[in-house]
Order: sequence, then C-alpha cells, then structure tokens
Amino acid sequence: MTDAISIDAKQALFDARWSPKKLASVDDYEIKIAKAEGEFVWHAHEDADEFFLVTKGCLIIEREGLEPVTLNAGEMYVVPKGLRHKPVAAPYAEIMLFERAGIVNTGEAGSELTAMVEDI
Repeated sequence: MTDAISIDAKQALFDARWSPKKLASVDDYEIKIAKAEGEFVWHAHEDADEFFLVTKGCLIIEREGLEPVTLNAGEMYVVPKGLRHKPVAAPYAEIMLFERAGIVNTGEAGSELTAMVEDI
C-alpha cells in the first residue's frame, strides 16, 4: 500500500448491509469495513477474537450470558473467541473490523447474511 486510505470514501462505494469489504491486510489479519442496519445473527468465532470499531452511528453487541455492549462512533470492543454474540445496529452504523484472514462473518451459524469478503 502506497497511499493513505479514506475510510469515508471507501464506505461511499457500496450500500450492502452486513457485507464486509477488505481495506488492507496486516500480516495474517484483515482490516474490513461494513455498513450495518438492524440485527445480525447470533454466532461465535471459536478460534478467533473479533475487533469492532464504530466509525458512524451506534452498534449494540448482544452477548450470550452477559449484558450488551453499546458502541457509539469512536468506540471499540473486542469479542473474545468462542463468545456467542449478535451485533445490532441502532438503527444504522458504519464499522471497522479487524480479524484473522478467512474468518466467516457469521461464524458457525451460517445464514443468508453470510458474505464473501471482497476487496474495496
């Protein structure tokens, strides 16, 4: 990568919800952005943590057996590996994700929201 990346400019290139787009790679990890609206699915990533940073809006991360975590713009949270969780945009959010390459967005759950990560 030789140029700075504008997150806002990249977010403006797509409208799909819950469909992460890869901005860059850091060793074996990917930095992704996504737009979120409404509820995602309950899922877990058994062998990997998942980093969320809200860049716009509000995202609530419901966690099995724990209180939800509410993230506003500029706030982040790391979901520990193995913890079942469900992101909910309240009502809309733009997010950045940092996770190991190859992680499926719906974890073991699978659903119509399972998305292939595309470069943007």
